[in-house]
Amino acid sequence: MSDTEPCRTDSVHASFRVNGEDHAVSFAPYKTLLEVLREDLGLTGTKHGCELGECGACAVLVDGEPVLSCLTLALGLEDASIETIEGLARSNELHPLQTAFADLGGAQCGYCTPAMLLTAKALLDRNPRPTRDEIAEALSGVLCRCTGYQQIFESVEAAAVLIEAEREPGGDAP
Repeated sequence: MSDTEPCRTDSVHASFRVNGEDHAVSFAPYKTLLEVLREDLGLTGTKHGCELGECGACAVLVDGEPVLSCLTLALGLEDASIETIEGLARSNELHPLQTAFADLGGAQCGYCTPAMLLTAKALLDRNPRPTRDEIAEALSGVLCRCTGYQQIFESVEAAAVLIEAEREPGGDAP
């Protein structure tokens, strides 16, 4: 290689903790978290949306906070804990958010649903009894073209009640 040619690395190796499991992955250094999750780890629940950070369909949790995976380089997340929709259910039991969304029609076509669920989980983890305005604010970065948001907000409110009931003595912890 001459002095005028840029140094090129075809792939990098990194370890990720995704949905509670460690994964060693080789990938191109320019790949986004969205691409690594879908293409290299086969976790296709995270959706391609606009790939500009405007629709929120690609949101996952990184260290418990919603992150737009289409705008986040995977290489910078080696020590982070990443949660995708595939990790939301506990064993064979749906998370209360998943149950509420199914029961109350919070999901229509389902394209935004993974990001809505994960973003709502982050909200309920830090604020177990949010107001309707707090729910609207937390979910404002994930766009839905189907429901008009009413059923989504009601689903998050119902899930908050379910989670609180599980935390009470004799209930199952979420």
